[in-house]
Amino acid sequence: MQKLKIVECPRDAMQGIGKFIPTEKKVAYLNKLLSLGFDTLDFGSFVSPRAVPQMRDTAAVVPQLAAGSTATALLAIVANQRGAEEAVKFDKIRYVGYPMSVSETFQLKNTNKTIARSLEELARISALCQQHQKGLVVYISMGFGNPYGDPYTPETVAQFADGLITLGANVISLADTVGLATAKEVHALFSTVKQAGDDIAWGVHLHATPAMAREKIAAAIEAGCYRLDGAILGYGGCPMAGNHLVGNINTRDILAVAAAKGFSTGIDPQAFAEAEAMAAAIF
Repeated sequence: MQKLKIVECPRDAMQGIGKFIPTEKKVAYLNKLLSLGFDTLDFGSFVSPRAVPQMRDTAAVVPQLAAGSTATALLAIVANQRGAEEAVKFDKIRYVGYPMSVSETFQLKNTNKTIARSLEELARISALCQQHQKGLVVYISMGFGNPYGDPYTPETVAQFADGLITLGANVISLADTVGLATAKEVHALFSTVKQAGDDIAWGVHLHATPAMAREKIAAAIEAGCYRLDGAILGYGGCPMAGNHLVGNINTRDILAVAAAKGFSTGIDPQAFAEAEAMAAAIF
């Protein structure tokens, strides 16, 4: 039975919440998630506390995570070299993630840099990752279009991906940042870009309304995507997009589609239900 890799994203679920979630509550929830059997846990970010106040305690969270008792890899998001320098200090962190965008407007909103400057920053982050033996995950934000009127074509995304591979990305994840994509568009774009490189892992980070979630998940899998991001109960959304937040894909929907298509996920059902109850209390 083929394995479907699920990346659980509590960082994305929490980052837009205004009221600060106490560090001890985050740690308890994250340690519960580490016991479930996810491939990767996108647990926190090393970014400006002014930009994302909810993540200001990530450095304090890391030492308290029970990463040694699980095969789940820890992934931390950064927005610049300074954040990467902080992230790579932690042996527990296996992946550093960086958001690129094919939308100039969104790259400025998200990282306060142009695409050109962000690519220069990414080159420095890639060098740090190689030096410290960390995997580099790069997200192509607004990968399915944008609400700003910035130029966009699927061919642009494919060319963009080629450049990211050259810069040393180990994983490239296509992000539907504001939930614009249809299932047909998810299938078509993933089918196109995954041909750019066989030596890296490809994934999707989709946002969707509950009504469209499962068809988008199915479309990605049918296009050959076996790494999908989700968030328990579908919480989250990108606070930098400036739009009404479209939630993350509910991880339960990924599990349901995976089961229907005959994929294994390695997720413990009882522990998953317990994590859902914890998430409902925290969020």
